[in-house]
Amino acid sequence: MHGNEPVGRELLLHLIDLLVSQYGKMKTITSLVHNTRIHILPSMNPDGFEMSVPGACSGVDGRYNKNGVDLNRNFPDLFSINQVTREPETLAVMRWTDMETFVLSANLHGGAVVAAYPYDNNMSGKSRYTKSPDDDVFRYLASIYSINHRRMFKGNLCKMSFPGGVVNGASWYTLIGSLQDYGYIWTHCYELTIEVSCCKYPSAERLQFYWAENKKALIQFITHVHLGVKGRVLDDKQNPIANTSVLVMGRDDVMPYKTNQLGEYYKILMPGSYTFRVESPGYVPLMVNIHVKDTSHVYTATIHDFTLHRQIS
Repeated sequence: MHGNEPVGRELLLHLIDLLVSQYGKMKTITSLVHNTRIHILPSMNPDGFEMSVPGACSGVDGRYNKNGVDLNRNFPDLFSINQVTREPETLAVMRWTDMETFVLSANLHGGAVVAAYPYDNNMSGKSRYTKSPDDDVFRYLASIYSINHRRMFKGNLCKMSFPGGVVNGASWYTLIGSLQDYGYIWTHCYELTIEVSCCKYPSAERLQFYWAENKKALIQFITHVHLGVKGRVLDDKQNPIANTSVLVMGRDDVMPYKTNQLGEYYKILMPGSYTFRVESPGYVPLMVNIHVKDTSHVYTATIHDFTLHRQIS
């Protein structure tokens, strides 16, 4: 995202190599690839990368795109009207996330070592903890990355203090138009911001060190997409019903979750019992209690299909 923070870019190339080279060799990698649709975007800001300065641990050269825009301030925002011109890179990512039913994501940065989670902003614009409806899930996902990282969990790196190596974005500092908040609010993708290096653009000799630090954390993070419940919404003839609201009572989504064209839904949830409300125009609303187990170790979320019946006037 920020061209002068290229460690994440290199980590993702290493991750691609790991998934391809160890498929069919390592059981965990093979199972993960068999059961998970994985999309990887190594660089959102190639222009900024070309303008960045190798060895620069701080500074802003290359942070912005060619138009001088910080792409992590360029997305629609829940709490503030973000009246900016959407950059081509931003629009491309927005189209991409609209086309795919993404469930879990991380965008990688440099300048700190911490796993940050929504929200990044609030109504006051002041730094304070700002919970999302899925705060428990986000805290857990952030901790999964942190504890599987070789040092992040210590929480005292880069002369900064983050207990447990995690932080709520808005409690660190507020920002308008982040990709993290946009992905979560508008596409229902559980997204984290992962800061992977104190130095923004370290020397190439350090890349193996950073890969060793993040390798396990990246794999474990992807694996936890299989935490929660998934399934389809069907009519009484077993045809999928698109654009159906799937709501978890007590978790008030800002934008109601809607099924895709295949009638699919997917909610990452901590183990426990939840009441779902499923409703679609022309159908009788449905309330169902579902017990969610932690099945991430077997690479599948709890599966539950809903069947809606047409209303009779």
